[in-house]
Amino acid sequence: MFKLLLIEDDTTLFNEIKERLTQWSYDVYGIIDFSKVIQEFTEIKPDLVIIDIQLPKFDGFHWCRMIRSHSNVPIVFLSSRDHPTDMVMSMQLGADDFIQKPFHFDVLIAKIQAILRRVYNYNTEQVNLKTWCGATVDYEKNTVTNHAGSIELTKNEIFILKLLIEQKNKIVSREKLINSLWDDKRFISDNTLTVNVNRLRKRLDELHLGHFIETKVGQGYIATEEANTYD
Repeated sequence: MFKLLLIEDDTTLFNEIKERLTQWSYDVYGIIDFSKVIQEFTEIKPDLVIIDIQLPKFDGFHWCRMIRSHSNVPIVFLSSRDHPTDMVMSMQLGADDFIQKPFHFDVLIAKIQAILRRVYNYNTEQVNLKTWCGATVDYEKNTVTNHAGSIELTKNEIFILKLLIEQKNKIVSREKLINSLWDDKRFISDNTLTVNVNRLRKRLDELHLGHFIETKVGQGYIATEEANTYD
């Protein structure tokens, strides 16, 4: 999983971008103290940095310059400023791209994937494949395959499984699952989530994997790699 450092002081926008990027299996970090950006950057060691220009203490150009003195990590500017000199300055400081706000999320994702593919030479097909409990989960084909066979899941089911696997061994709250799915207009009620998780388990039972999805009463669900029983 690639680590992205999002240097954005607008909390609402930060949370929105982080949520969307997390759905694409990126591990997203933010800045706690904007006077210590370079220290936090050094601790996090991100694979890519997304940075705004207008920030507290020092602007994004300052921090881009500082980061470049320490690392060749890819840097993408995300800013509402649209003057050509801002774009030119960002490129001169070593940024890899400049995206103007407001922006389409699909454009942001496409640019991030292109940069990561170029810099780290990863294959997008590999990103769509995940190994879990000895099975291969293909997020693009919506399939799960192991020694017992192969099953094809619905988009809802693969979406739930993906969220749980990416947070493996951690409880994913019902609220988070519902909110994530609500963005895609797939769910409309808490009960519908229960129905879909139960359906997912039944499908996974065909591969003897259903018991790896546990219910944490009053909290949410968890994908483990140690078998447990569930109600």
